This record gives sequence, C-alpha cells and structure tokens, in this order.
Amino acid sequence: MASTEIYRYLSVGEQSIPLDPEGYLVNMNEWSIQVCERLAEEEGIALTADHWEIIHVLRDFYARFEQAPAMRPLVKSAGQALGPEKGRSIYLMKLFPGSPAKVGARLAGLPKPANCL
Repeated sequence: MASTEIYRYLSVGEQSIPLDPEGYLVNMNEWSIQVCERLAEEEGIALTADHWEIIHVLRDFYARFEQAPAMRPLVKSAGQALGPEKGRSIYLMKLFPGSPAKVGARLAGLPKPANCL
C-alpha cells in the first residue's frame, strides 16, 4: 500500500494535523470540531447550524458506506435526513460553494469523493 503524501500541516491549537496535497486529512481519526472550524476558515466559510447538519449527514454517510458521497448521493442523503428543502443542490451550493461534495467532505474530515474532479 502506498503511503499518503503529506503536503502541509494544519495548525489547530498545539497540534499540527497533516493534510494531503488537496487539503484533506491524512488521518481521518484526527478530525474534530476544532479541525473542522480551521478547515472552514481556510475555505472562507463561517460555519452555521445548517453547515453542521450537512457535515453530520456526510459523516453518517461515510459511517454507513465507507466512502464520501459524490453530489447526487449527498443531495439524496441530505433530503432523507433533513427534508426536501435541504436536499437540493442549490441549497448545498450556498453552504459549500464550488463543489459541495468535495468541500463538505474536506470539512467533515473524509476522503475526497471518488467521482469528484
């Protein structure tokens, strides 16, 4: 098995958390609320209760399927967990601009979704 390349470290309090070249955690077990907040800060996102709902949906999806969801499964999972208004791609784009699946997975401490460029 190839080792994961470390690109840089994220400073969180006294800790230095290794990130891969795309900014995802090298070790998912190092995820915490504080790590999430620092990653969000880097993305220019001020986390709200709405963000946290989607982060929990992402982490729950990963716990069930052992992979981060791409956009369509994320939309479906958010709709099932939070209702149809929050299970819409436009809603997710407002929370996580660019690529909600990629940005959300990064903040949730998950690997990059397989079907995201």
